[in-house]
Amino acid sequence: MPAGAAAQSDSLVDGHLLLRQVEVEGVKQTVRSDAMAVTDISQAMINRLGISAIKDVGEIAPNFYMPDYGSRMTSSIYVRGLGSRMDQPVVGLQVDGVPYLNKDAFDFDIFDIASIEVLRGARATLNGRNSMGGRIVVTTLSPWQTEGVRALVEYGRFNSLRGGAGWYSRLSPSLATSVTAQYSSGNGPWHNSHTNERVGDNRQADGRWKLSWRPNTWLSLTNTASLSEATQDGYPYRSLELPEIAYADTCSYRRLLFADGLTAVFAGKRMVVTSTTSFQYMSDDMRLDQDFLPADYFTLRQKRHEFTFSEDMFAKGSRGSYDWLGGVFMFSRSTDMHAPVSFKDTGISELIENRHNGFNVENPIEWFTRRFTLGSDFEMGNTGFALYHQSTYTLGDWIFDAGVRWDIERSTLSYHSYCNTGYNTWHILPDGSRELLERTPVIINDRDRLSRTFNELLPKITVTWHRPWGHIYADVTKAYKAGGFNTQMFSDVLQQRIMNIMGMGMQYSLDEIVSYKPEKSWNYELGASASLAGGRLDLSATAFVIDCRDQQLTVFPDGSTTGRIMTNAGRTLSRGLELSADWAALEQLKLRGAWGYTKATFTKFNNGISDFSGKRVPYAPTNTLYLGAVWMPEFDIAGVRPVLDVNLRCAGDIYFDEANTVRQPFYAVPNCSLTFNAEHWSLRLWGENISNTRYSTFYFVSIGNAFVQQSRPWSIGATLRLRI
Repeated sequence: MPAGAAAQSDSLVDGHLLLRQVEVEGVKQTVRSDAMAVTDISQAMINRLGISAIKDVGEIAPNFYMPDYGSRMTSSIYVRGLGSRMDQPVVGLQVDGVPYLNKDAFDFDIFDIASIEVLRGARATLNGRNSMGGRIVVTTLSPWQTEGVRALVEYGRFNSLRGGAGWYSRLSPSLATSVTAQYSSGNGPWHNSHTNERVGDNRQADGRWKLSWRPNTWLSLTNTASLSEATQDGYPYRSLELPEIAYADTCSYRRLLFADGLTAVFAGKRMVVTSTTSFQYMSDDMRLDQDFLPADYFTLRQKRHEFTFSEDMFAKGSRGSYDWLGGVFMFSRSTDMHAPVSFKDTGISELIENRHNGFNVENPIEWFTRRFTLGSDFEMGNTGFALYHQSTYTLGDWIFDAGVRWDIERSTLSYHSYCNTGYNTWHILPDGSRELLERTPVIINDRDRLSRTFNELLPKITVTWHRPWGHIYADVTKAYKAGGFNTQMFSDVLQQRIMNIMGMGMQYSLDEIVSYKPEKSWNYELGASASLAGGRLDLSATAFVIDCRDQQLTVFPDGSTTGRIMTNAGRTLSRGLELSADWAALEQLKLRGAWGYTKATFTKFNNGISDFSGKRVPYAPTNTLYLGAVWMPEFDIAGVRPVLDVNLRCAGDIYFDEANTVRQPFYAVPNCSLTFNAEHWSLRLWGENISNTRYSTFYFVSIGNAFVQQSRPWSIGATLRLRI
């Protein structure tokens, strides 16, 4: 939209500046800014594709990829070659103005999504930490724009069941509210041959209450509270040495998530002030057979309670050709975690006793018991404060944006590592019998506190040239992803402590292996968008280069270990291209295409064993591709109109290790749906992965064994929506 058109949508009412609806809801941008790469997904498209969570958006936005890693906890996102499998996300998530700071909470279902915006590229100046790949903005139905009852019932293959209802009402001219509830469940599509049980059974229940008060033209208050509970059986990881999934111990994940956000917007005479105050509580419980084999090596149980508070207050205004926005952001996050690892019979035999006895045949050891626990308790804290400002100046058809943000963050980790076990040392006599030589207790009781403070200054410059047909822009932005601590490595630290007591193994340096630094990037972007053929053809193209230093990368340490470690991988360079097109080819036929290409390589990464310079960054796809066609015929039958949607989602190649020895080639997943729309109801018949394309979504190595997760098989179902 040209700058003049944007400015004309504002008006004075009773001496106060009343901005258009989207502005009153507190959009964090100046009126004329933010022309960068964005994919808008409308409610009509959300319903046609059956989108109920952000993981369903993968590939629709170019270079946006969110794979299924086995549970709702492992909700990793990769954008333009950036991303991580654990800890800090590469994109920010906001639902009805409420920010979600922990990516372990990103994967949840939402009943009444009205729109989704996927903003690609660094958004750090206004959004700070963990938005170097972009930002996802989810908006649910507003009770000001929707009234009555909405209901949904869905059933599909593997007993997939989903049901929900929402009530939307204007209680008075100044007060509106909505209440929604949803339940979903389903059987897992995989089978554990060792336990003869299904893998991937899931259940989720959630509710949301939104209350909005607009007593006059210059004040708006909206509070949104949500509560969800999810339970899953998993994880569907198969050893490459076995034909099927086969592990002995329970794998599951349970999460309780509560979020509440209050947004207040004050529209003054020349300024709009927005405050968003949010609180979140997450309690989750993960049980894991860490070896994923029929033998009894290790099990992990991780229980966590997390409290997060955030406040984001900003003001924006306009005077002639000059727009400005400035604000302050602060947050505090407190996490308590209990994560014991239980060594079992096979783990004790093969990883401890046999390793020792292979070097000392005459004096073998034998553990006191056939099971012991490596205990780890953590208290983690994160506090952050930021100041930010952005100025926008319009000169004819040119718009100049300049901004800067200062972030300061402090992370702390208090840990208690403990173990109480021991072993007997025997002496083998000449006749083959043995005598007790020594009883050695192994008692570990370590406590300490680590802390790190990070300071970041994040500048941004954007130049946009507006024309009647569209715009062209160039952008330079600095962004970062926060640093932190590797709590996953503490069980291996304790294991190595035990081996060290026995006179073998290595002693990890906690300071080196537990903490990791922030990931920083300079982002260079050139893009254009155009509306042609009388608005029937919308085109956009973006080219980017991302120079990333200290990139955070999840690796598995060498040797017989089960832990994962976040390391800073020197330096990487990501460059790529994004193209998208929406074409109303005919009145009844609409076509959509989105292609993203990324070449992300290490320019400097030596882990002390191998030099991976020039290799592709793992887990991020080289290509994403979405092709879709929607046919909406003019005719109807007794007031019922059909809509046919056919689409293809593609990704690849995906490398799964730093050496690029294991990869998933490019694959394509076809989907289709036929929806019958009436005034008060719609029925959608759908099929997903109708070609039953098989591909690997995940690969990793643990205690020297390679594992893979296969894709979900084909599925069909029906969705009934009611509007009363």
